Amino acid sequence: MSGDQVLHALRCVGTSGLTRVASFTGLEESEVESELIDLAVAGLVTHHRGFGGWALTYSGRAADASWTSAELDSAGTRPALAEAFDAFLVLNPELLDLCTAWQVRSVDGVTTINDHSDTAYDARVLALFTDFHERASVVITALSLAAPRFGRYETRLSEALARAQAGELEYLADTIASFHTIWAELHEDLLATLGIARWVG
Repeated sequence: MSGDQVLHALRCVGTSGLTRVASFTGLEESEVESELIDLAVAGLVTHHRGFGGWALTYSGRAADASWTSAELDSAGTRPALAEAFDAFLVLNPELLDLCTAWQVRSVDGVTTINDHSDTAYDARVLALFTDFHERASVVITALSLAAPRFGRYETRLSEALARAQAGELEYLADTIASFHTIWAELHEDLLATLGIARWVG
């Protein structure tokens, strides 16, 4: 089971090192490394020295698609997950707008990078993130009822928001462990699990 989780992590986050895969799965880095070695022997992942990370092979991508499909089919929860995904899609544009509001702002009618010197402005946006998270939690609960592993996203989003509220502002939208990045991983996870191709314009 741990091997499936590690494989799926790479499917959702792309080429990555041990730390990010461990964060995604909740496993210890030593366990992640052991699983990756086994997956590499099986031809499902490969290590890119130049990029400093692990990635799926074509066989690994196919194996993950098979695992996620079987997961839903065995539980009979594909319709429930698809319904929860629709609710996620309603929230997704709002999260993107919040991230934009956090990273840039209008000053005297001119759009500029938010340097976070205006604490009142930051507090307003952070409050909006908090409100968003409360509503997103309802959707993630529905997702986790269809597939329990989705519950980990609530834990990770809560941790990122708490760190931002404590003053580590980069945890909203500016690190690979940020609220925004975790939400993007959730989006990719849903697409992969439901077998939906990401549209590229």
